[in-house]
Amino acid sequence: MFLEADNVTVTFGRRRVLDSLSMRLQGRSTGLLGPNGAGKSTFIKALMGFVPLRQGFIRVLGHDVRREAMRIRSLVGYMPEHESYIEGLSAVRLLRYLGELAGLSPRDAMERAHESLHYVGIGELRYRPVETYSLGNQQRVKLAQAIVHGPKILVLDEPTNALDPEGRNEMLRLVRDIGEYSGSHVIMCSHILRDVEYCCESVTVLNNGKAILSGVIEDLKKEDLRTYEVRVEGDRNRFLQELDRHGCYITENLQGHLRVTLPEGHGTRYLFEIAGKADVQLRHFHFKKDSLEDIFVNALQESEQGPLHAGS
Repeated sequence: MFLEADNVTVTFGRRRVLDSLSMRLQGRSTGLLGPNGAGKSTFIKALMGFVPLRQGFIRVLGHDVRREAMRIRSLVGYMPEHESYIEGLSAVRLLRYLGELAGLSPRDAMERAHESLHYVGIGELRYRPVETYSLGNQQRVKLAQAIVHGPKILVLDEPTNALDPEGRNEMLRLVRDIGEYSGSHVIMCSHILRDVEYCCESVTVLNNGKAILSGVIEDLKKEDLRTYEVRVEGDRNRFLQELDRHGCYITENLQGHLRVTLPEGHGTRYLFEIAGKADVQLRHFHFKKDSLEDIFVNALQESEQGPLHAGS
């Protein structure tokens, strides 16, 4: 476990941006997902000690953010979403400066600056001022500055912003390689779910300042042969009542289809028997392995609304 947060609350005025948030992050790479305003950016600032905690604690690699914020910052590399450069500085001078701020000697900082820029694919441009770069190459500089000091944890905020398809694929490959081979733990914030699915082994979903889902992506995507997506013709309310009476768990997806989880020990025949009792026809009926999008949407729906009915 490289990051532990327990009962974390952060307020801006009277607004609770993080609300008793608890999470445990482990493994090589984690995708941090959530709608706008969910608390992702605030959590990143909190783990680096940039915003005070009203209550709770955060430990990063065993270090308490309240007492050891400077130590934590030396262990974390951060790639921000928005522009991050000093006008007039070339990429190599910028990275050398940031490397020295992180504690490297001038010689080591210069060596790491060249290595990092070559790694992200802009070594030939390294002596030009960063403001003259394309947006895509500025994005690469942000990744380079995040890794220049060899951090133990790498936090990436929307790393594929402003990249064309070829550049985006190359950025994702770099992020995945860092997570698999560098020894650094990666936390990747992105609104593009397929990018997270490609780069990360785990995912944590935030909503309304709380962590509502966390786990290994492949485990979360396992087929559940008791869960079916169905569409019915007939008295829908009566069908819902019968499902509830028979101990089923029901939610609804964005297309208006019902997702029905049968009680333990029951299979397809049980669902048809319930439909028969409700005198409805099953017009759409299948089970499938969830995509990350399914997992994300279902988690948000259940956190906002709860199930339509929940059997025991």
